[in-house]
Amino acid sequence: MAEATANPEDDTVHYDGPAGGWGSVRGITRIFGKEAASPLAMETLARQNKPHGFMCVSCSWAKPADYHPFEFCENGAKATLWELTSKRCRPEFFAAHTVTELRGWRDYDLEEQGRLTHPLRYDPASDRYLPCAWEDAFREIGAELRRLDPWESVFYASGRASLETSYLYGLFARLYGHNNLPDSSNMCHETSSVALKKTLGVGVGTVVYDDLAKTDCLLFFGQNPGTNSPRFLHPLQEAAKRGAEILVFNPVRETGLESFTNPQSPLEMVTRKATPIATQYHQVRPGGDIAVILGICKHVFAADDLAKEEGRRVLDAAFIEAHTHGLEAFEARVRGTAWAEIERESGLPRSAIEAAGAAYVKAERVTAFYGMGLTQQVHGFDNVAMLVNLLLLRGMIGRDGCGISPVRGHSNVQGQRTVGIGEKPEEVPLDKLAAQYGFEPPRKKGLNTVEACQAILGKRVKAFLGLGGNFLRAIPEQVAMELAWTDLRLTVQVATKLNRSHLVNGAVAYLLPCLGRTEEDRQQSGPQAVSVEDTFSTIYGSLGKRTPASEHLMSEAAIVAGIARATLDPNPRVPWDTWIADYGLIRQAIAETYPEFFERFNDRLWQKGGFYRGNKARERIWETESGKAEFSLPASLSAVGFADAPGRYRLITLRSNDQFNTTIYGFSDRLRGIEGRRDVLLMNPDEIARAGLEAGQSVSLTADAEDGIAREAGPLVVTPFALPDGCLGAYYPEMNPLIALSHHDIQSKTPAAKGVPVRIRA
Repeated sequence: MAEATANPEDDTVHYDGPAGGWGSVRGITRIFGKEAASPLAMETLARQNKPHGFMCVSCSWAKPADYHPFEFCENGAKATLWELTSKRCRPEFFAAHTVTELRGWRDYDLEEQGRLTHPLRYDPASDRYLPCAWEDAFREIGAELRRLDPWESVFYASGRASLETSYLYGLFARLYGHNNLPDSSNMCHETSSVALKKTLGVGVGTVVYDDLAKTDCLLFFGQNPGTNSPRFLHPLQEAAKRGAEILVFNPVRETGLESFTNPQSPLEMVTRKATPIATQYHQVRPGGDIAVILGICKHVFAADDLAKEEGRRVLDAAFIEAHTHGLEAFEARVRGTAWAEIERESGLPRSAIEAAGAAYVKAERVTAFYGMGLTQQVHGFDNVAMLVNLLLLRGMIGRDGCGISPVRGHSNVQGQRTVGIGEKPEEVPLDKLAAQYGFEPPRKKGLNTVEACQAILGKRVKAFLGLGGNFLRAIPEQVAMELAWTDLRLTVQVATKLNRSHLVNGAVAYLLPCLGRTEEDRQQSGPQAVSVEDTFSTIYGSLGKRTPASEHLMSEAAIVAGIARATLDPNPRVPWDTWIADYGLIRQAIAETYPEFFERFNDRLWQKGGFYRGNKARERIWETESGKAEFSLPASLSAVGFADAPGRYRLITLRSNDQFNTTIYGFSDRLRGIEGRRDVLLMNPDEIARAGLEAGQSVSLTADAEDGIAREAGPLVVTPFALPDGCLGAYYPEMNPLIALSHHDIQSKTPAAKGVPVRIRA
C-alpha cells in the first residue's frame, strides 16, 4: 500500500505510489464518512456527469459520450459529498456565535458547519446573523442599489453558476447600468482569454475532447491533473499506453503526471499495476517557461536547417505562409538568444530542452495543455503566447489531434464568459441586447477583480454582490482588503455553506442560501434543468434530483431574478418571473442573443456528449488584427517580473489533494506525502541547508515587493520537498496575504500567485 514517506536518498517528503488506485478510494470514503452523507449519496454519484444527470461542480473537464460506470474522480466525489452533507448551519448556530467570534475560526471549521438553511441579515447591534424573509431581503437590497450610482457597485460571479443564472446576472448588471462583472476567471485564466484572443482570435482553447485519442504528443505546462482535473488521467493513461510522448514542465513533480492506477479497472486495482505517464519530466524553475519554450523553438529551427539540406522541412512552411504573421521577427529573436541565457532562466540544461525539442519535432500531432503555472505570472501573457508560437511553427492549430488547451478549474467559468459575464463591453453583443430588451446598455469598460479591489480600497465602490465563491479569501492583499471591506454600504453573498467572506460585512449585509447542483430545482412549470460549458467549449444539461437541504433555499437564478425585480423599473420585455417559472425560456433568450453558439439550445440540451459551440481558430479562421495567427515576441525570458537577489525566493502557491479552490475538505495532501497540516513551507534539502535552516523548523515568510508595505504569513514548518533551487511552495489561500495587488500579469491583471517574491524570516 502506497504511503506518504520521506525519500531515503534525500529525505524529501513524497508519496510512494500512483495517482488513483486505492488511495483515491480511501480519500472518497473518508469524506463520505466525515460528511455523514446519506446512503442515497451513492445513487447521486452514479448520476454524476452522465446524460440526464447532474454536472460536477468541481473542475470543468469533459462529460464524454462514452462514459465510465463511475464518471467522477476523487475530487469530484468530494465536492458532491461536501454538498450532500447531512450537517446543517441553521439560525440557531448564528444565535450562539457572534460574527467577530467566527472570524477566528479556520476556513475548514466554518464550512464544516454544513449547509446554510435560511436567508440571513447581519445585525450590527448584536453582531449576529438573524433569519429574514426572502421578499424582505430582496426589497432592502433593491432599495439600497437604487440609491447608488450603478458604477459604485460590483457584481462578482464565481465559476459554478449555470449558463442560465449567468445570463440573467449579466443582463441584470447592464439593465442596472454597469459592466462591473468580475468573475473567478480574472483570478486564474484571464491571461488565457487575453493571450489567445490576441494571437489566435479566440479567447478559449482550440482542443476538443476527441483530439486526446488522436494526438501522439502531449505537452504539459504548469497544470496538475492529479489534483485539479483527475478524470483527465483516463485519456492520459490511454495516450501513454499507445506510446504517445507526454512532456511535462512543472516546478513540482506531481504524482498524477508520473503514474496512475485506474480505480475503474478491477485488474489494475487487484494487481496494483500503475501506468507511467510522463515520458519526460522537467522541473523548470518558476517563471522559466518562456525560456524553455524558446529553447524548444531554437531546437526546431536548427532541426529545420538540417532538414532543408536534405530537401525536406520541419517547419510547416505552407501553413506559416498562408495562416500566420510575424515569423521573421520571432525567428530572429530565437536565433539571437544564447543557450546560456536560456539555461539560466529556465533552470534546465540545454540537453534536457533539446530532448523535449526532439520529441516535439518527431510528433505528427501535438496538443498543449497548461494551467495556472503559466497564467498566474507577471508575464503570463508571454507564457501563453510563446506556447502558441511553438505550435504555429509546425501547424499544430486547426488539425485533428492538435491544438492548445487551457485546463479550466471551475465547472462553468468558461461558460459564464460565453453568455455575458465579463467587464469588457466589446466581448458582449450589446447592440443585440439593446434591441432584444429595449434599453441602452452601458458601453464603458467595467472593473475586473484587481480593479474592483483597487476601487474598494479607494472607496469608489459601495456595494458588492457575490454570486458564490469566497472572494475575500481568493484575492491578493487580504489584510488591507478586509479592513476596507467594512466601509462598503451593501454586501450580498449567495452561498451554500459558510465561509470567511461572509464574516466581513458592509453596513447592510445579507447571506442568501441557494440550492446545490445536485438538488431538485422545482419551479412553477416543474423540475428545472440548467446547463454548463466545459473547458472544450461543449455544452451539457444538468438535472438535480436530491431533496434540497432546506425548504427555505432558492435557486441561484431565482435569487438573481428576485434582486433584479426589486431593483429595476418594470420592463415588459424582461419577464423575470416567467423566466424563473421555466428555465427553457431563459435558454430561448440566450439563443436569441447568441445564435452562433446556441441555435436550438433546448433541443440540443441533452445531446449525447454535449454539443460543441464551435471555435473559429480550430477552423483556421483568425479573428485577429492581421487576419492571421500571430507570432509574438516575449518581453523577457523570465515570467516572474522581478530580478533574483540574495535571500529572495520565488514562491509558488499550491492546492492540496483535499481542496477545491478555497474549499478545504480536509488536511490530507496525499499525492505529495503531506498529512494532517497545511502550515508547511516546501523547499529542497540543499536550499534548506544553504539558508541555515533545519527540517521541522518554524519560520515565517515576508513579501519582498518593492512598495514599502509589510506583508507576512506564517508560522510555517520547513519541509524538505523536491523543488528547484530558489523555489518555495506553500498553500493557497493561506499565502495570499503575501501577494501585492499590483503583482499581476501585465496585460490581463491576473494575480501572479505562481511567482511571488518572498524572504524567509527564521
